[in-house]
Amino acid sequence: MSADSTCAVGKRPAGRRAVTGAAAVVLVAAGALLWSKWAPYTAKVFDLSGNRAWTGGEVLRSGGVAAGDPPSLAAAVSFATDYAQAVWKALLAALVISAALHAWLPERWAARVLNRRRPVPEAIAGGLLSTPSMMCTCCSAPVAVTLRRSGASLAAAGAYWLGNPLLNPAVLIFLHLVAPWQWTLTRLLVGAALVVSGGVLAHRLGGNDRPRPRPVERRGGGFGAAVRRFGRQLLRLVLTLVPEYLLVVMLLGAFRGWLLAGVEALPQGALAVGVAAVIGTALVLPTAAEIPVLQALALAGASPALIGALLVTLPAVSLPGMVVVARSFGPRATAVLALTTVVGGVVAGGVLAVL
Repeated sequence: MSADSTCAVGKRPAGRRAVTGAAAVVLVAAGALLWSKWAPYTAKVFDLSGNRAWTGGEVLRSGGVAAGDPPSLAAAVSFATDYAQAVWKALLAALVISAALHAWLPERWAARVLNRRRPVPEAIAGGLLSTPSMMCTCCSAPVAVTLRRSGASLAAAGAYWLGNPLLNPAVLIFLHLVAPWQWTLTRLLVGAALVVSGGVLAHRLGGNDRPRPRPVERRGGGFGAAVRRFGRQLLRLVLTLVPEYLLVVMLLGAFRGWLLAGVEALPQGALAVGVAAVIGTALVLPTAAEIPVLQALALAGASPALIGALLVTLPAVSLPGMVVVARSFGPRATAVLALTTVVGGVVAGGVLAVL
């Protein structure tokens, strides 16, 4: 047998494993998203189409916390409990998808799928990849980390992280059904610009763009070996990401009375919009939970500029999400994404004020 024939024979099993792994990932991801996102959001759209009124309270006021209340353990626990009830399905789906991507696809697969010669196409590719998953910033963080560790550039992984909450088609439909059209247009235009610009700036200003190598696992074996790889990675994610994630969520929940007071006490003017953008970037909310917050502020007489800033920053980035991605993105790139979000919030305030 010639050397070429031997090489071809050696490549066939690896090629079949890659195809089988990709098919398994697609099936697992589709099933997880159908259960956690697509089916519930479809039902929500039909419900809103009938009554055009948002139902449900503000998670920031869970446990009876009001603006100005001091930090407390009760506030931390009540917020973490309500938040967990709202996001546990999406978080579980994100962890399962992340484990499947890590365990069943070849090394550096994300580099081959998402990376281009320039950061702008990479950011666009990452943003487009984010639209079907429809996750909040914290739930999308584990998948963004896996993309990064699988070879995706900062532009692609950063855009994927930002794109999940900002380009969520379900939330855009929700806004169209229950909010003024100016809110939807502002979210779409500024959100798309922020996803691309954030990814590009993270790539250019984030330091070394080489992703940290992940542990190499043998890809051989049959079905049992693949399941064991998946189980090990899922357990690793649960033990490393979830505790720090919940700790930061509880910390924000404890101080949310002061944060709410800061938002409600803001006067009119550019400085107030900037402060609101910073607060919105730090806060964490489940998917679409910014809608009742913004509606309440609008009824209380908040300016369009203030609402525009929070319309983008509340969903886009959060302190818990930053903690999760910083280890793989790097502190500098994570800070660039956060600062870009603040600037995007200020721009959104200006756009909504003009509209």
